[in-house]
Amino acid sequence: MKDVFEKREIAFSPPDISELEIKYVSEVLRSGWITTGPKTKLLEKKISEWVQGYKGEGSPRCVCLNSATAALELSLRVLGIGPQDGGSKDDEVITCAYTYTSSASVISHIGAKTVLVDCSDEAGSLQIDYEKLENAINERTKAIIPVDLCGIPCDYDKIFSIVEKKKSVFKPDNDIQKAMGRVAVVADCAHAFGACYKGTMIGSVADFSNYSFHAVKNFTTAEGGAILWNHIDGIDDEEIYHKLQLYSLHGQSKDAFSKNKIGAWEYDIVGTWYKCNMTDIMAAMGLAQLERYPEMLKRRKQIIEQYDKAFKPLGIEVLKHYSENITSSGHLYITRIPGINREQANEIITKMAERGIATNVHYKPLPMHTAYKKLGFNISEYPVAYSKYVNSITLPLHTKLSDEDVEYIIKNYCEITREYLDNCN
Repeated sequence: MKDVFEKREIAFSPPDISELEIKYVSEVLRSGWITTGPKTKLLEKKISEWVQGYKGEGSPRCVCLNSATAALELSLRVLGIGPQDGGSKDDEVITCAYTYTSSASVISHIGAKTVLVDCSDEAGSLQIDYEKLENAINERTKAIIPVDLCGIPCDYDKIFSIVEKKKSVFKPDNDIQKAMGRVAVVADCAHAFGACYKGTMIGSVADFSNYSFHAVKNFTTAEGGAILWNHIDGIDDEEIYHKLQLYSLHGQSKDAFSKNKIGAWEYDIVGTWYKCNMTDIMAAMGLAQLERYPEMLKRRKQIIEQYDKAFKPLGIEVLKHYSENITSSGHLYITRIPGINREQANEIITKMAERGIATNVHYKPLPMHTAYKKLGFNISEYPVAYSKYVNSITLPLHTKLSDEDVEYIIKNYCEITREYLDNCN
């Protein structure tokens, strides 16, 4: 066994692919059917059942797509959100300033107005500021995109309390909005596959939930994502499912698998829409991952507990992944070194890299990026998001890490950060 004190090469977030994924993908490749087909439909069913198993009742419907970004965009489109009379009359969608661009870029894709809210100043949290969220809702607000950053669920009780409280200002524009009677909660749970909020699995908490199965995620199909939604009284779930299928495949009335049946070539194009379907190759990976996933989640929790035990006594700030009400999926382990600036944090990142440990930063707040500056956002209006970014460093957290790897990361991070912590005390 390699000595824990010898230099190692530790990747930040490699995919955990076993022989089972290779077996399932090989079977699909040999089958002669590699695009959207029976495996994709089976994965949709399995995900829905898995989420239902944690909830104990009901079952959200599921549509698998090629990314969480596509899922978020189609969730907003099926809700009928977009431009209205132009300018100040456009629909508005709210999300947090501390997130990756996909949480917000989809708002621009549909022609609505992006509203960014600062994050909470609560210690150990990167969630949206709920008081500011409530204040941002007006008669043009049609949806909120809360972000389950790092796999840690948002406070959905607070979010639903806010949208219920603001029902009087809500102005619906279509049948789904009328049936809901309030601002829709369209969760960005890209990081949170397998997380739970008060005993209910993420995926069946928000009105619409959007997962990512990208290569760096806990659960991967190489690229991929999924939409899940809870039943809306007065709305046919099959109609929503059919609409999402049309949106994801050019508005074509039959998918390729249906068209391939004898004598069933004819189809119609009912809308000039998009191309973001999942393939059976991707779904085969997902079916294998789903069989392994409970153990993968347990391993992530073990690593987080080891990290917490080592770093908290030193004064390194960490996020709260587990409590009475929440169970994280353990996607990212973000740390903050009190009192240092971004330059010093970058020095630590470099020193870790010199010891063979890849680290990262999640995230540079959206108002700091060129695209969002062009939309009129200024980081000075998001002081909490900025303050939480300047001293943040994300450590490796994945199921390819051995116990010795974890010990090596802890040893080196403690050594390197101690001088910075000592200087701040």
